[in-house]
Amino acid sequence: MFLSIDHLPHVLKFKAALKKVSAVLLLPGIVLGLFALNAKAQSTFANDVAFPIKPIHLVVPFPAGGALDMVARIIAQPLGERLGKPVWIENRPGADGAIAADYVAKSAPDGYTLLMATYGAMSALPSLHKSLPYDVVKDFTPITNTGKFDFFLFTHASVPAHQLSEFFAYVKTHPGEINYGTGNVGGIVGTAELSNLHQLHMVHIPYKGEVPLMNDLLSGRIQMMIGTPANALEFVKAGKLNALVAFADQRSLLLPHVPTMAELGYKSLSTVAWSGVFGPANTPAPIAFKISRNINEIMLGAHVRQELDKQGFEAKGSTPAELGLYLKEQLRSWSASIELAGLSSD
Repeated sequence: MFLSIDHLPHVLKFKAALKKVSAVLLLPGIVLGLFALNAKAQSTFANDVAFPIKPIHLVVPFPAGGALDMVARIIAQPLGERLGKPVWIENRPGADGAIAADYVAKSAPDGYTLLMATYGAMSALPSLHKSLPYDVVKDFTPITNTGKFDFFLFTHASVPAHQLSEFFAYVKTHPGEINYGTGNVGGIVGTAELSNLHQLHMVHIPYKGEVPLMNDLLSGRIQMMIGTPANALEFVKAGKLNALVAFADQRSLLLPHVPTMAELGYKSLSTVAWSGVFGPANTPAPIAFKISRNINEIMLGAHVRQELDKQGFEAKGSTPAELGLYLKEQLRSWSASIELAGLSSD
């Protein structure tokens, strides 16, 4: 049986009638079948919806040149080509992504303003700040998961440690002498968790993104950071930085000589540096389905995957519904990690 969008009013009437006969033993199976048909109808309608008719703005919550910005640009160009209208990157950095998230949450729910969101604004900040100007569940429409970043612990070449155990030993014998920088909430929570687990006393210097942070790491103003490999890779290869450990399930293809926490016998960070695309709440389902389907198909392409691999980004798509469930799961996970790191909410 094929269900077109024209049949939906009849389906809704039928579902209402079913509520009146809920004692029927076959009701659960019938309702499940209706939901499946509704999903198929939405997906079919998404193929034909007249969208877009003008450029789309993909809002990135970090400065241009950063890891997330690069991932957004890799996806945006082919997405624009597939949809027939350009996808423009709009950088709105600040407040660990809260500024960009708030901007998108308050935008028109028409699919033309999207958020290239990260774990920061969508799963960490809600546990760190009680007075966020947006609600991550109520104020957004999930569109698709895009994947996750691998994080590494990088040190300046002047630090006399080439293994993680040596770094821990050096910090413990030189308390307060190591400055570490963070360019996002992942770095903040990750370093705090690591410090709590291994009794490390270091000085925290926050930055508005990893690009300015990398400049000070290279100059030696700070000596350590936990972050993504994209901007650090060439300097590790040149011997200006050391990569001591990967916070990942397996070794990275970018830095295959760097062991994982598990390989070294340590517990890895309990957080996931995930990313996904969201629209404002009440974005029409056919539009969300259309954007989701196209991004997922783009990430299946060999060229796009190669470019994402260069950023240390593991591509992973999803349906809008799957991203919604994943968001709630990550809210719980990051809340537990923040508690483990000893960070208090304001």
